[in-house]
Amino acid sequence: MKSNQILLFIHIVVAVLLLCTLGNAWIPPNFLGDLNLLSLGFPYLMSLYILLTLVWIFKKEKIAFAFILGMFIFYNPIRRWINFSPKTENVKTIRDIKVLTFNVKYGDYGWDKIKNYIKEQDPDIILVQEKDTNRAIKRDLVKYPSVILKTKHKIIRQEEIIEDKARGNSFYADVDINGKMIRIINVYLEPFRLHKSMFTKLDGLGIGNVSTLLSHMVPTFQAHEDQVKKIRKVIDLSPYPVILAGDFNSVPNSYEYYNLGKDLQDAFLVAGKGSASSFHDYKIPLRIDYIFSSKSIIPLSYKVDQSVKLSDHYPVIAEFLLN
Repeated sequence: MKSNQILLFIHIVVAVLLLCTLGNAWIPPNFLGDLNLLSLGFPYLMSLYILLTLVWIFKKEKIAFAFILGMFIFYNPIRRWINFSPKTENVKTIRDIKVLTFNVKYGDYGWDKIKNYIKEQDPDIILVQEKDTNRAIKRDLVKYPSVILKTKHKIIRQEEIIEDKARGNSFYADVDINGKMIRIINVYLEPFRLHKSMFTKLDGLGIGNVSTLLSHMVPTFQAHEDQVKKIRKVIDLSPYPVILAGDFNSVPNSYEYYNLGKDLQDAFLVAGKGSASSFHDYKIPLRIDYIFSSKSIIPLSYKVDQSVKLSDHYPVIAEFLLN
């Protein structure tokens, strides 16, 4: 009986932590930044929750039914990481536009290879983050914005969104696509400036190492809050349907995801399948690159091209029908 009590206590704690991640939809990082840290651990907490539920089932305990029902609360949060039910049935298959977003890591893996890959994909709209190859520019994202947009269509207007001393760069462009106006927003939120060595040292699970890592992350989440508000204003005041894409430097279930994606649709949830992990440079695969759209812009396909390693990010590609 005692072992069951310990198991129940652990399971309840995991469930509470998972529920706390849902609070990122309302609680900003400057009020409680630790909730965003929990969002990073969501896949592992969810895996532990499922494992513990299986233990209860194996033990044939009635409490298993309560925890099984509890999993339905996290149905959509799970699908933001791994989608197993895209909703693309009976949708017109002739696309109007193809969008590619790609953090190219300053061309460190070979700029010519990146250019050839993008050319082969033949997208209508190309959103690039970390575009510069100059090492001096890499150290000064304030002076040198690192996001660009290329399109086959006519840009009517474009304007920077984040112009202060932030190290995140975002801008929007109003684009005429065959007579239909669309606002394209390229997002690159404040980077974390983390190094692989920080994760390597975590193997020892030293408290000092964990503290150093967290000290880099919470202030960045707090900087994101102000950047998200500025981007959100451009979305809300847009006279046109919106496509929002780029490197959010934050995972699903985070404050950034909930608030940037408000009233928009995550193209991966509609048309993607499998894993959406787009960052592979550290030991932990993460989904931090996204493509969102207004409800009138219908996602037809969504792909994280994990077959190519031309950066520490994978390119993300989606096709849309303009309704």
